[in-house]
Amino acid sequence: MKLEVRTVSDNQEIQNSIIRKIKELINYKNLEPGDKLPSERMLSDKFEVSRSNVREAIQKLEFYGILKSIPQSGTFVANIGVVAMNGMIDDILRLESPSFKSLVETRILLELKTVRLASLRRTKEDLKLIKEALDAYERKVKSGEDAVQEDLLFHLAIAKASGNSTMNTFMLTITPQIIINFEKYHVCDKNQAVLGIKEHTEIYKAIESQNPDLAKQKMKDHFSVLYQYCYNSKSA
Repeated sequence: MKLEVRTVSDNQEIQNSIIRKIKELINYKNLEPGDKLPSERMLSDKFEVSRSNVREAIQKLEFYGILKSIPQSGTFVANIGVVAMNGMIDDILRLESPSFKSLVETRILLELKTVRLASLRRTKEDLKLIKEALDAYERKVKSGEDAVQEDLLFHLAIAKASGNSTMNTFMLTITPQIIINFEKYHVCDKNQAVLGIKEHTEIYKAIESQNPDLAKQKMKDHFSVLYQYCYNSKSA
């Protein structure tokens, strides 16, 4: 399993432009809840952008509940009024890229919840995936290689084990930008990475033993250095 890291700034303006045009299209054609949008190919031709750009814009609007994609059928306007839809799209277009500090705060809040749920709900398959991610992280660290992606894959495996698809989606949404910031600000030095092996192992064991309070405390301990970095660094 590999994470694809892309710069958000490169696609932000293109995405926003497509979202504005989708909004104009919905309003111009007086599309109502349940009405179907043109296909990705048709929108791509109409807006003179790639289909992947159109797909990303649609996925963003779907994430916020404005559009709804149905496999083999197409993309439809969600069941919300036109006034509310226009207001929500305007809010989305005004959203700024999150700061490193806000990403860290969001990640910590999410993971303290997901690790508790994972310790209660994890299956044998979940444990296997978490352990595989832990082993991959340990191998990278001990060989002196950068292990930021393996670190985050470990945490994503825990989010998946929580059984909460919304929390899992949030984690997947913020993870690429976290990776970019980690690499940009050199957050994890070698000593911290080595300590991470021990901390990850303790988190894994707490989940394995289905001890939610211990799992939460071990995750909290694991984030203590990152939290301090977030508030003491100018990059925040």
